[in-house]
Amino acid sequence: MTSPKRERTLFQQSGSGNLPPLADRIRPVTLADFVGHEELLGSGRILQKALETDSLFSMIFWGPPGSGKTTLAKLLARHSRAAFHELSAVAAGVREVRAVLMAGRSNRELGRKTILFIDEIHRFNKAQQDALLHAVEDGTIILIGATTENPSFEVIGPLLSRCRVIRLPPYTNEQLAAMLERALAEDLLLSQRDITLTDDVRRLLIESADGDARKMFNALEIAASRYGKQRSFTLTKDDVREALQQRGLLYDRAGDYHYDTISAFIKSIRGSDPDAAVYWLAVMLEGGEKPEFIGRRLVILASEDIGNADPQALVVAASGFQAVHMVGLPESGLILAQVTTYLAAAPKSNASYMALKGATSRVKDKGAQTVPLHLRNPATGLMAAMDYGKDYAYPHDEPGHFIEADYFPEGMAAEAFYRPTDQGHEKFIRQRLEKLWSERY
Repeated sequence: MTSPKRERTLFQQSGSGNLPPLADRIRPVTLADFVGHEELLGSGRILQKALETDSLFSMIFWGPPGSGKTTLAKLLARHSRAAFHELSAVAAGVREVRAVLMAGRSNRELGRKTILFIDEIHRFNKAQQDALLHAVEDGTIILIGATTENPSFEVIGPLLSRCRVIRLPPYTNEQLAAMLERALAEDLLLSQRDITLTDDVRRLLIESADGDARKMFNALEIAASRYGKQRSFTLTKDDVREALQQRGLLYDRAGDYHYDTISAFIKSIRGSDPDAAVYWLAVMLEGGEKPEFIGRRLVILASEDIGNADPQALVVAASGFQAVHMVGLPESGLILAQVTTYLAAAPKSNASYMALKGATSRVKDKGAQTVPLHLRNPATGLMAAMDYGKDYAYPHDEPGHFIEADYFPEGMAAEAFYRPTDQGHEKFIRQRLEKLWSERY
C-alpha cells in the first residue's frame, strides 16, 4: 500500500502547501503562451478579431475536461482589460450571481466591461440561469460559461440564444507534448529539479491523458511526488501508472474524469455486459453524477447501438428518463439500473445510425435534391393545378398495403442507406425489405 507521504502532492512535500496544483501554476498568462485552438485565436479568427476590435461577446465554451475553457476565459478578460469574476455553478447561487451583476452595473457607469465566468454552467438551475438574462442582454456583463455537456440540453433557450456556443476539442498529443515541456522547464517547483523522462514515459503521460491537459499535469505531479525531496531522478512507467490509478479512483463530479467513466459505462452496454455496466453506473451515482445525464445517454444509446434490433429499447430508455424526473435519488438509481441491464442484454445493431450517417454524407456531397411533384402535398387548389401529388399511388389501396414506386428525387438512383442486420427484430425487417425491394436489397 502506498504510504500517506507518497500520496501527497509535490508542493505539499516541498513545504509549500499554499501553492496551487501544477495545472494552475503552469496556466498561461498571455495569449502567446496559450497552446492550441488556433481556429479561434489565429490571425483573423473569431476571438482574435473580437479582442482586436474590443467587441467581446457572451459565449459558452463547450468541451471535454482539460481543454482550456477556464484558461481561455481568463486570458480574454486579461487582454480586454475587463473586470473578471469567476463563479462555480457547483457552489454559487442566485445571491452570488446578483452580487456580480451589481458590480457589473457599477463598472458600466465607469466605462469598464465586466466578464462573468461560470464554470460548469450546466449545473445552474433554471432560476439561476434566468437571473442572468437581462444583464447579458443589456451588456451589464459579458457571460462566459464553461460546460462539458451539450448546452442545447443543459442551458435554457433564452440564455442560449444570447450566447455564442464555441466548441473546444480535446488537445492533440503534439499540443500536450508542448505543454509538458513547458511545465518541466518553467514551473516554479519542477524546474528546480533534475527530472528525466524517457520517450516511453513521455508517451505514456501524453496518451493516457486522452486530450486532457489537467489530467496529464496531475499525473506528472503525483508521479514526481513519489520521490519526496529528491532533486534528481528518472520517472518510470510504474510511477506514471500508479499516479493515474490514484487520481482515477476519485470520480470528479465537476467533470474532470467524468468522460472516462461515462465512456466505460456506454462501452460496457454496447458490449452487452450488464455486470460491468452496472458497476460503472454505481461509480457515477456514488460520485454524485446527475441521474438525468445518465438517463439521457441511455436514450441516445438505445437508438445508436440497439435500434430496430429491439425497438422496445428506446421505449424503455425514454420511459426510464421520464421516471428519473419523477423520483429523486436514491430511488432513481433503481430505474437507471433496470434500463441499463435491459439495454446491455438487448441484441445490438447500429444500422439506423449508419443509415443516417450515409444519407447525411450523400446530402452534403451532392446537396438536397428537389422533391418530385408526385410526392408533394396538394394542399391548395393552385398546388393541385400545378400537378402537386399527381400520379401518387396510395399504398393502403393496394394488396399488402404496398406498391412499388420511386420515392427518391428525380435522377437519383435508389440507394440502400439502411442495411438491417440479422439481430433480433431487425432480422424480420431485413427479410421484409428483401421481399419488397428485392433489387435494392
